[in-house]
Amino acid sequence: MKTSPIRPAEIEFGDGVPFAPAFGDVYHARAGALAQAEHVFLRGNGLPQRWAGRERFVVLETGFGLGNNFLATWHAWRHDPQRCERLVFLSVEKHPPEARTLARAHEASPLRALAGPLAAAWPPLTHNLHSLAFEGGRVRLMLAFGDVADWLPELVAEVDAFYLDGFAPAKNPQMWERRVFKALARLAAPQATAATWSVARPVRDGLAEAGFVVQRAPGFAAKGEMTVARHAPAFTPRRAPSRLAAAAGGTREAVIVGAGMAGASMAAALQAEGFACTVIDRQPGPAMETSGNPGGLFHGVVTPEDGAHARFNRAAALRAHQQFAPLLDRGMLPGRAQGLLRLQPDEGDAGAMRALLARLGLPAQYAQAVAPAEASALAGVPLRSPAWFYPGGGWISPAHWVRHALQGARLVSGAAVQAVRETPAGWQVLDAGGRVIAAAPVLVLANAEGVLPLAGGPVWPLQRVRGQVTTFRSQVRLHCPLAGSGYAIDLQDGQLLCGATHQPDDPTPGLREEDHRVNLSRVSQMLGPVEPQGPLSGRVGWRLVSSDRMPVLGPLPAQDLTAARLDQPRFVPRRKGLYTLTALGSRGLAWAPLAAQTLAAWIAGAPLPVESSLLDAVDVARFASRQARQRTGSVQPPPSER
Repeated sequence: MKTSPIRPAEIEFGDGVPFAPAFGDVYHARAGALAQAEHVFLRGNGLPQRWAGRERFVVLETGFGLGNNFLATWHAWRHDPQRCERLVFLSVEKHPPEARTLARAHEASPLRALAGPLAAAWPPLTHNLHSLAFEGGRVRLMLAFGDVADWLPELVAEVDAFYLDGFAPAKNPQMWERRVFKALARLAAPQATAATWSVARPVRDGLAEAGFVVQRAPGFAAKGEMTVARHAPAFTPRRAPSRLAAAAGGTREAVIVGAGMAGASMAAALQAEGFACTVIDRQPGPAMETSGNPGGLFHGVVTPEDGAHARFNRAAALRAHQQFAPLLDRGMLPGRAQGLLRLQPDEGDAGAMRALLARLGLPAQYAQAVAPAEASALAGVPLRSPAWFYPGGGWISPAHWVRHALQGARLVSGAAVQAVRETPAGWQVLDAGGRVIAAAPVLVLANAEGVLPLAGGPVWPLQRVRGQVTTFRSQVRLHCPLAGSGYAIDLQDGQLLCGATHQPDDPTPGLREEDHRVNLSRVSQMLGPVEPQGPLSGRVGWRLVSSDRMPVLGPLPAQDLTAARLDQPRFVPRRKGLYTLTALGSRGLAWAPLAAQTLAAWIAGAPLPVESSLLDAVDVARFASRQARQRTGSVQPPPSER
């Protein structure tokens, strides 16, 4: 998916009804935004009656505007005793409002109690699929910023109700093109409905051609009629195997192998989807391998191409900040989420970096280019090079996060998993004696390189990389963590953490003095000479890295692929109920929350929080697709941008 800068909405509030001068149209009827939302979109889609007793109900809106339809739907869900367990509201908006504009638009709203949290959670205006959680995660708003025609083919979801609410077809015809209706039909769940205030002929014809049965209904206020529709196609195209709800049948239970960053994040994400989780680890406790480091970084990236690697890192960094910042701000875990500086000594000057941000359209809430003087002020120490400042970046203690994320899960420690076995009821996890440690319909292998033998020995291009970190007492006090050729974290207890070395295929377990010297040299390149006060300490861990420097996740490919279509990951057949999350590399803290949420949604059959093309870039089946293309001589995807 090609990204483009997001231009915020221009809104005039002159006579009480918000007006969009770029489209020459109002945001809602003068008779009231919430009344219109209830009449046209809720009643037009048979709500709230249709979601009664459902585990999940999914709404997709083609124009978020100022969020009135979402707020009205959330309000109806909140006050309905028969409501669905989970409400997911997908919405696309090419010109989203800025947070302050959104807050202003709802100053006099009768739903201020809901509009306030929405404005407070409003994300940076980047070309991403942003996921916001309310009501303890039971209400999820997924915002796709960009053109609706670009986003609809990228969404991975089954939609129960469509709110068609763009500006008028005569003023904004792109929102009502036939390809848009065709894309809506691809997303429609069985018995999906649609509603819109428009009765324009192109709208009704477009819906009918896409397989909807179209009817007129009484309109709202002065508008005499509106359109309602039900999806009843004569032919339903077959969906790609990996895009179907992939969970095995039975109870909502899962076993996760691995109690490090990947496994703990997986447990938290699956529990948010209503699964009971058992987590198994070979060590006596959680986070006793690489995830036991005293600190780690999370932040995004900026690259000139803004391809899959940059997009995933941006989406992951935004999600990591959402997950970590509230815990850090309340002092529940060690760390800080007030920003991170990534020094760029080879980038020339900050002016060229700012020009790149302007070309990409990345807002200051996500990334800023700062000159040495500004970087020094942000860091609290003298710095000699320009830097990227990521306001949503920071550091956190991985071990503390792992223990927090495992709350609510059943932890089985000191149990070495030697094999897994498929049964009619799902999967069993076995020890060296063949005894069953745990069993469930869903099994997630999140134990780094230990995934491969348990998965039956697939050949994936993964590498084990040794890393050593160094900790020492220092008088250097940093206002925010620094990254560059290495990194430096002020652990806030008088100690500085720096690292980490990068040594592929190095099995050495013990600390090495030469590695301490390498870490000290790198931190001195950033800060100037640093004199440790007292002895050096540290830890050694191993990171699993894929050849394309992207995480590996998804349902495992079937063992026999001889007759399968393999040119794209989405077509690769899968093993029912067996999944993996691994190869988080050196970005485990930044990647794990989004990667785990993506896989949990995939398992649960919920809308995925990443777009389809980005899912292909992290899907474990990408290796089978690349091997198939190599055999047929097809062009390979471009190398990683990292």
